[in-house]
Amino acid sequence: MSRSLRELFDLSGRVALVTGGSRGLGLQIAEALGEYGAKAIVAARKQSELDEAVAHLRDAGVDATAIAADLRGEEAAEALVAAVKKQAGRLDILVNNAGATWGAPAEEYPLSGWTKVIDINLTAAFFLCKAAANSFFLPQGAGVIINVASIEGYLGHPPSRVGTVAYNASKGALINMTRALAAEWGGRSIRVNALAPGYFPTRMTQASLEKIEEEVVAATPLGKLGSAFDLKGPALLLASDAGSHITGQVIAVDGGASII
Repeated sequence: MSRSLRELFDLSGRVALVTGGSRGLGLQIAEALGEYGAKAIVAARKQSELDEAVAHLRDAGVDATAIAADLRGEEAAEALVAAVKKQAGRLDILVNNAGATWGAPAEEYPLSGWTKVIDINLTAAFFLCKAAANSFFLPQGAGVIINVASIEGYLGHPPSRVGTVAYNASKGALINMTRALAAEWGGRSIRVNALAPGYFPTRMTQASLEKIEEEVVAATPLGKLGSAFDLKGPALLLASDAGSHITGQVIAVDGGASII
């Protein structure tokens, strides 16, 4: 049966949970999925930022709500998924975007920094995948997971900059976790893919970019940072039926920075 491209990208009737969705890349993804019909549930720690995000999304015509959640700890993922079930009754798309970083030379890297980064970037993402699969995707026989990784998951950090060994390790592990889950769950119609952004101007990157923006842009073939819309198309492709034959893949959205 033939379907139009408009139908393939349409997300009407679907519910998307976007962690770290109150600002930055998560909010950008929530905008994209909501514009194409999904109900967007954004999750983050700070209620005030969530309120601002929901108001912004609703002003853009998106059906949006929020859940305040700290993703650290064994029970956090189950609690968030239970809150989604209570609020929306279903879940079709999970976007694991919440993230943290910590800068220090490897020989001085503290356990507290390592634990914080790994717990948020990797452990929380896995247990949200598990909770969403058990509560929604496996019983309903369909689901989409998009993990927001980074091109730093492919690369060593430039030695001229402050080291981010835990961030690199967590994003590399997230990329291979994406492949492992895609392989294991593919036969049960759960697609798992990842986005690997390069440098985008966000609150997390602001301090770094004040020092290295010229260097980053000079090393990027397209000669620019990521914009406020550059993740929207790739996220929509992976979330929608337009990407129904794509799983276990990573799309680098970096202006070509990782190819050289």
